[in-house]
Amino acid sequence: MFNSSRINEFSNIPTPFYYYDMEILQNTLEIVKRESSKYGYHIHYAVKANANPKIMTKIQSYGFGADCVSGNEIKRSLESGYPPNKIVYAGVGKSDQEIQTALDSDIFCFNCESIPEMELINEMAEKANKIAKIAIRINPNVNANTHHYITTGVEENKFGISRWEFDSVLEGLASYKNIELIGLHFHIGSQITDLSVFKGLCLRINEIKQWFSDRQIFVDHINVGGGYGVDYKHPDQNPIPDFVTFFGIFNEFLNLEANQELHFELGRSMVAQCGSLISKVLYVKNGVKTKFAILDAGMTELLRPALYRAYHKIENLSSNGETENYDVVGPICESSDCFGKLVSLPATKRNDLIAIRTAGAYGEAMASRYNLRDIAPSIFSNELN
Repeated sequence: MFNSSRINEFSNIPTPFYYYDMEILQNTLEIVKRESSKYGYHIHYAVKANANPKIMTKIQSYGFGADCVSGNEIKRSLESGYPPNKIVYAGVGKSDQEIQTALDSDIFCFNCESIPEMELINEMAEKANKIAKIAIRINPNVNANTHHYITTGVEENKFGISRWEFDSVLEGLASYKNIELIGLHFHIGSQITDLSVFKGLCLRINEIKQWFSDRQIFVDHINVGGGYGVDYKHPDQNPIPDFVTFFGIFNEFLNLEANQELHFELGRSMVAQCGSLISKVLYVKNGVKTKFAILDAGMTELLRPALYRAYHKIENLSSNGETENYDVVGPICESSDCFGKLVSLPATKRNDLIAIRTAGAYGEAMASRYNLRDIAPSIFSNELN
């Protein structure tokens, strides 16, 4: 991915910084567009993965919508050119102010996660003299077989409405005059690489759709969320997920009604592989059992390893020496500030450039100023000389 000329360019840029390969992003978006268009599917980009304005504008140029989980994400989407009628708004804890922002913006749909939320949206829509379109986010009790912090579709999760609440939901809908049910929404987790999970989701949705149909409840669209994972271990061999098989599964196993639309909320799978966190080695320190490569980037620039013990491929761009094992760590005053233990790298020294790969999703988006650190800048491949 990083040729010698690019590495020379990196050496002149203060680290740490996020580097975005816009060719990889473009190739990914073109495949998503091509494969989803085969079936007439609707794609909403999950803004939480990466809200960088240049990334968002590029994604919007392909005609995709936006999936937002905060009022500020709605505002950022509108600023980036996403039309209101392609914006969906999810989230288990929407504030009054955020709901008002969405109502004022005339977004396509609220993905509602509880009966109290539906009551509030109805009340606020009535005051605004509007009809709010909603989809019910249903907890289908499907195990995504992923990290327990990022699974969202089993009953012990905080997300969505469970099947035992369906009768109460229908009773409420009969009395809410300022909301219109237009969809059923599902999202079962993140970084799902076992595609059989999505087949299981389709089969469960078919059952749930039938429950509503039996009660004469028909909706315009089904939203199956996102969650499709990427290959963190082999970013160069597999820079783009297998969207052919992914979309094909839904076409084969999900039973849609005539003229019923299918919507997706893809995030990580669209942007993860285009981004890397570029850092420099500050010090190499000898430990009792290992060497420490101490970087100028830390958990403030990429939180996932500290939060989930997530794996990211780490590369030394400056060295071709004999390999050694290093604990690659950051400068933050937390023991969890570690990118990887016993990482095999070429002999590493001070000022070597380090690339932490597959950081385009939940890298910049989760950055913080802990320890009063500066927010790292973003560098784009098409803007380098």
